[in-house]
Amino acid sequence: MKTEYFQLAVKNLRKRKLRTLLTLLGIFISIATIFMLVSLSLGLQNAVKEQFEILGTDKFFIQSKISMLALGSGDVPIKLTTEDVKTVEKISGVKEAPFMVMGNAKIEYNDKSRYFIVSGMDCGDKEALGALIESFGLEINEGRFLEKGDDKKIVIGSLYNENYLFGKDIRLRDTILLNDREYKVLGIAESVGNPSDDQNIYMTYSSFQELFNSRDRVDFILVQVNEGEDILEVADRVEKKLRKERGVTEKTQDFDISTPEELLESFGIILNIITIFLAGVAAISLFVGGIGIANTMYTSVLERTREIGIMKAIGAQNKDILIIFLIESGLLGLVGGGIGILLGYGTSKTIEYIAVTSLKTNLLQAATPAYLIFICLAFGFLIGALSGTLPALHASKTNVVDALRYE
Repeated sequence: MKTEYFQLAVKNLRKRKLRTLLTLLGIFISIATIFMLVSLSLGLQNAVKEQFEILGTDKFFIQSKISMLALGSGDVPIKLTTEDVKTVEKISGVKEAPFMVMGNAKIEYNDKSRYFIVSGMDCGDKEALGALIESFGLEINEGRFLEKGDDKKIVIGSLYNENYLFGKDIRLRDTILLNDREYKVLGIAESVGNPSDDQNIYMTYSSFQELFNSRDRVDFILVQVNEGEDILEVADRVEKKLRKERGVTEKTQDFDISTPEELLESFGIILNIITIFLAGVAAISLFVGGIGIANTMYTSVLERTREIGIMKAIGAQNKDILIIFLIESGLLGLVGGGIGILLGYGTSKTIEYIAVTSLKTNLLQAATPAYLIFICLAFGFLIGALSGTLPALHASKTNVVDALRYE
């Protein structure tokens, strides 16, 4: 009997192909939008987690509370210094404390000039430098990375080697101008997958001091803790010691300490808020699609009033009529959900491709876990069934005599 209900529902939908197609349109566009937004949001969360996995669970950052607008200035009112680095290195539980300073420089090559970030890196200790390189996910594609004494030499990001920034590849051993000073390319980094990182330029800390007259300024300190140490306890010791040395209190503290867990939690909260907001916007279109199903089912009930009367006259009960119409509306939602998933998957993968090829970033990834597909299918069916409930109830309560007389 249940198979007959299903066959009858499919037959009725096929008889009204154009109306069925137009009704499906509203549903699958809504489901596709939700699927695409959630897929990209989940992909972004995965990409962020991957970045933090690269950082590791044994490292945390110390950063001064300065605006990015101050980059490149030698006279920053609030800054960390190399003395702070020495203080951190002496604290119990700290293994390494490599540091970095950043500035905005004028880059000239191929008769073109642009402004990009230049990073001065602590190259005094190979192991410490290795921890710094690892935390930023840097790998060398050509040449080698910086070492102590590599003054007037630089390592460039991957985008400088892809005709992307200056209309011509910058190759190994080429000379470019930074703030009107010549520097030779010592190495070319592999793509990190983030445009802002892939257009970075790296030099030794001493070269940076000379280029920007930054004296003993430090912008970031990467603290690596000893094996077996609790990172939160070490971070707390570092924070208290730096407060004491810098003469500040908890309220006037002029630096921030960020552990991977804290950063990941902050990013997670932001991404969840964005996902919920975007899904809410998409749900509005899904509501409109549900109204379309209800309208289609009500029209179908009116058109088939006489047919309903005949079915009742030959023995069909109210529940039989109710089930037939609910199956029809549920099928509309289910098929619309299936098409929406395919459309959403294709759209999200297209966005991912454009992000990788044109925007040079792998942060926009399309994640399609099985539960997302199942939820979208179930959601589509549920919306269809709910939208068809009132029309189905109306059909089931149709009076037999009135239905047979209906023209």
